[in-house]
Amino acid sequence: MATYLYRLGRFSFYRRKLVLAIWLAVLGLLGVGAATLSGPTSDDFAIPGTEAQQAQDLLSERFGESPAGGAEARVVFAAPPGEKLTDPQNRGAVDRTVAALKTGPQVAQVSDPLDGTVNEGSTIAYARVTFKVPAAEVTDADREALLAAAEPGRDAGLAVEAGGDALQSEPEQGLSEVIGFGVAAVVLTITFGSLIAAGLPLLTAFLGVAATMAGIQLASGFLDLSSSTSTLALMLGIAVSIDYALFIVSRYRHELAVGRTGAEAAGRAVGTAGSAVTFAGLTVLVALTALAVVNIPVLTEMGLAAAGAVAVAVLIALTLLPALVGFAGRRITGRTGHARDLEADGARPTLSLRWARAITRRPILTVATAVAVLGIIAVPALDLRLGLPGDNMASPDTTQRKAYDLMTTGFGAGYNGPLLVVVDAAGSPDPKAAATAAADTIKALPGVVSVSPPTFNQAGDTAMVSVIPASAPDSTETTDLVHAIRDADADLRADTGADLSVTGTTAVTIDIAAKMGDALVPYLAVIVVLAFLLLTLLFRSVLVPLKAIAGFLLSVVATFGAVVAVFQWGWLADVFGVEQTGPIVSLLPVILIGIVFGLAMDYEVFLVSRMREEHVHGASPIQAVTAGYAHGARVVTAAAIIMISVFAGFVLAPDPLIKSIGFALAAAILLDAFLVRMTIVPAAMALLGRRAWALPRWLDRLLPNVDVEGERLQDAVPEPPALPQPVGAGR
Repeated sequence: MATYLYRLGRFSFYRRKLVLAIWLAVLGLLGVGAATLSGPTSDDFAIPGTEAQQAQDLLSERFGESPAGGAEARVVFAAPPGEKLTDPQNRGAVDRTVAALKTGPQVAQVSDPLDGTVNEGSTIAYARVTFKVPAAEVTDADREALLAAAEPGRDAGLAVEAGGDALQSEPEQGLSEVIGFGVAAVVLTITFGSLIAAGLPLLTAFLGVAATMAGIQLASGFLDLSSSTSTLALMLGIAVSIDYALFIVSRYRHELAVGRTGAEAAGRAVGTAGSAVTFAGLTVLVALTALAVVNIPVLTEMGLAAAGAVAVAVLIALTLLPALVGFAGRRITGRTGHARDLEADGARPTLSLRWARAITRRPILTVATAVAVLGIIAVPALDLRLGLPGDNMASPDTTQRKAYDLMTTGFGAGYNGPLLVVVDAAGSPDPKAAATAAADTIKALPGVVSVSPPTFNQAGDTAMVSVIPASAPDSTETTDLVHAIRDADADLRADTGADLSVTGTTAVTIDIAAKMGDALVPYLAVIVVLAFLLLTLLFRSVLVPLKAIAGFLLSVVATFGAVVAVFQWGWLADVFGVEQTGPIVSLLPVILIGIVFGLAMDYEVFLVSRMREEHVHGASPIQAVTAGYAHGARVVTAAAIIMISVFAGFVLAPDPLIKSIGFALAAAILLDAFLVRMTIVPAAMALLGRRAWALPRWLDRLLPNVDVEGERLQDAVPEPPALPQPVGAGR
């Protein structure tokens, strides 16, 4: 592989105008396609195959325009202190507000809040606003019309707030990307001591992210994509693009520092560091594409989009980057004209070398201490609860959260998450009796506040029953109630021949959380097996991949602990801008496992490949560890700081999912890069000694030699005659 990438690097260096033109043409085509063919994104988290989704599909089939399919908003009215909503002046304000709500562009129906949905004291009431379209198709104009309709009531002195899935909108990114690029620019400038060298990773990251975002927008014209899809791809695109370019540029400057020409330096940088980048990218791709194993469409889309961003980052690093260093010429070395060699001779007593020597002198103590620290951080993970963000997780100053609180005050927390029970009586001799029996059975269950009379479809073979639980939508009591209702299905079928199922937003959330939890172990098994095979091929070792995977597991468990402590328990919530604690977003654990595994393997590849390179060239085990560590530590440190900064920028996002993903990834990289890869890994490698590189003979014969260390390049013949190139090309 090193030889092929070496040739690719030299070609891109010499034919830089052609390579740049091709990439600009690709970017232009994607941009035009995105501008003309892009479509809307969706916030739908439904999962095919779950009972809640099957019940919604049944409603769509039996009722035509499914009552569960249209978006719904709850507009809550509260009378001023000492007054009632039934007072003449307040009733008039409510009527004017309801009339305004009915004029909404996509509004299908608005219920009378003073007819059945008012509390006992007549101080709080709510209107159900049903839309003709699903929540994903509610536009900003529809939401603005809904909120504007509340003004007549507010002008009359009433408190009028709105919540529900109709008010969900696409998450805003704010300054997240700007912060990530800004910190990256500072770190790169300090690391390289050259604005041009620092600018190249930023430029390639910008071009890569632009191409990825345009590709996602283009795909949205043909596929239903989640509104969070582009954000995940954006996070990873920025981070890995900068990291991959950083490793290759630093190796290129190293080759210049030892006296090679620009073309030869580019070829060797791509042949060596580029090989590590390729395998690092492959591990990320394996982890992200394996999200399809979970069989959740939203998660699959997010994984594939993010994988696309990583693939683009790798391609740009291997082709466009060596072309750009050709344009930069010797200016990449800074004012002095000499490159600051980040991969300096491992014999120099640098801070990283001294740290490596200290670790390798006391490897057992080092491993034990680092594992203990990670174990303590992981303790809160034992209390992990999964859910989806709702109005209860919104900021306290939003209308959604105010509506949720008013509903809880006036009626009880369960009114914020009613359950929709579907009775399929097509196989029952007496459908009405079956539906009544189902309602009576549910009424007798603990934790039920009320059960509505059955509502039948036109054919009279399917009924809907609305159930109000006593507990909040995200509570364990509500989850237990949903399971209790579903458990009654067998007895109902035996007695009446009818089937019973539960759906609605709350049930969908419960099913998603359950499926996510069930998917964790199979998904983890898939990526661990695939990555073990890939790393065995890369390092030609069995123990090194096992060590890498064990370190990843420590990082992930500790990260789960940190996420639970902040987002569920509320520790340091003010510091990270967490305005409301609650269950962890159910998508997060699977996403975290996939992304962190890939990124953790990045640093494993970059560090350990340099150790293996020293080992292959004849260094003793300890020398290989210390010298390899000293070669790569500063670059890995810079890369980790950049990636942490990029992810941390997304903690400022208002969307709970994006905020939690940003925090989790930043914490994971912090723990994995500095505690696992740069502390446990060299200590463990010192403990293993020569056994680290042991490989059974039969396996050694089976595995191809990918030569990621560039060993064949070390014995390469003198450079061939250079192809003609413009003046100032950096030879």
